[in-house]
Amino acid sequence: MKYLQSFVLLLAGALLVSCVKQHQIEATTKTAIVNTTVIDAVNGVRYNQTIVFEGDEILGISPAGKDIEADKRIIDGAGKFVIPGLWDMHVHLTATNLFQGSMLPLLLSYGITSVRDTGGLLENLLPLIEGSKKGEYPGPRIFYAGPLLDGEFVVYDGSSLFRPHTGTANTVPEKAEETVAELKKNGVNFIKVYEMVKPEVFDALVTAAHKQGLPVAAHVPLSTRASQIGQHLDSMEHLRNILLDCTSNAGHLLELRRAMLKNEEEKLGGDLRSSIHHEQRIVALENLDDAQCDQTVNALVGTIQVPTLSLGNRGGSITDRQDWKDAFSKLPEPARSIWRDVGSMDSRNSESYRNAYSTAQKELVKRMHKAGVVFGAGTDIPIPPSVPGHSLHLELEALVAAGLSPLDVIGAATLTPAKFFAIEHEMGSIDAGKKADMLILSENPLDDIKNTQAIDSIIIQGRLLVESDIEKLASQSREGTLMLDALSLAYKSATAMGFSFF
Repeated sequence: MKYLQSFVLLLAGALLVSCVKQHQIEATTKTAIVNTTVIDAVNGVRYNQTIVFEGDEILGISPAGKDIEADKRIIDGAGKFVIPGLWDMHVHLTATNLFQGSMLPLLLSYGITSVRDTGGLLENLLPLIEGSKKGEYPGPRIFYAGPLLDGEFVVYDGSSLFRPHTGTANTVPEKAEETVAELKKNGVNFIKVYEMVKPEVFDALVTAAHKQGLPVAAHVPLSTRASQIGQHLDSMEHLRNILLDCTSNAGHLLELRRAMLKNEEEKLGGDLRSSIHHEQRIVALENLDDAQCDQTVNALVGTIQVPTLSLGNRGGSITDRQDWKDAFSKLPEPARSIWRDVGSMDSRNSESYRNAYSTAQKELVKRMHKAGVVFGAGTDIPIPPSVPGHSLHLELEALVAAGLSPLDVIGAATLTPAKFFAIEHEMGSIDAGKKADMLILSENPLDDIKNTQAIDSIIIQGRLLVESDIEKLASQSREGTLMLDALSLAYKSATAMGFSFF
């Protein structure tokens, strides 16, 4: 089986991949968006405004009606709504070869002007980032962590197509400072700690990162409890390990996890993690306890939560939606065929379990929101059938369905990520002196959060992308269909066996 996995992985790497025709968009000297409604999480709603920007800077925002200098390019914003450019706070840009040059333009076509890459080897990430900076790809700003800092048994070790090599082993606390210093030397903006690290290694990595001035994102390590580590993190990814701490038997579940983490059966890291999740998630749902969950949530109030609720939309309703079908049609081959196959498959988990798990996550978000927890919007792409860019809009919908207001949710995709990096003086709202990343929408997102998809035009780093530009970004080559059957079979087999990709 190992040889088959390696062969399939080799085939993936050998695929002829899509090539995106480059489309350079010039930044104008000065541009004014006039008579528009401006919406952001800092200032709320401002009606009849004029926004002036030049290059990558917003020069000013003021009530409409003032004289406009003759040399400014004018954009009529009447009846339209301007919000800051959106972030996806949880992506893995280099987790698969299936997208290659199409990932960044696809993200941008959906108004994603910045991303937080939460795990990828530097040898893969740095060329992509450098190419993007040079204009090789039209795409969002990239903030990155480098590899997943995992434990002795690395989950994403490159052992198969469905477990790409994005993680590294970290087993000695004394090496944490060296590890983090090397990452900072390579330009990382934060670090990402993964699930299999031991408590002492976790503590050492977090301490080293904060010493270097780097924020820390993490899954809750399986050797700990969410309530024990929340105060040490800047953001916490997903909700699944938090639910394990919301049970009446949370202490006992921790003891069982620690026993399993000894790995006496010598499983691969990914198999070990999957077995722990499979054994404990159902038990956790059966033993959820309000009092214990309140204690856990109260311990997390100071930590940004990135719930990735849209991951619960695999199969079923998502693939029936017209907007998903439209997004799906923009995928390059062979991703399109694989996404179609995986999206139409039934999970090994029962429908009742999936519904119960989805409900539990939404209830947890409601509880957190009531307690004052701050949320960030992220999607964990590329996990089929989510489509890069489109999936962020599904996440916004899911957060609204879980009890946040549309304005809260816009903040989760704009202001929260800026605060995570302590750059809210540069990004996150539409104010003078901030970066010129904005979306012009034809419908009001406060009336319906789905209207964040009603993109009239995109401004990224001061460059205006109109409808024809967006269409060019979204148009993907259909080349690279070699080995499709083998890849599709591999993904289908993995999904049927219950692999959890990220």
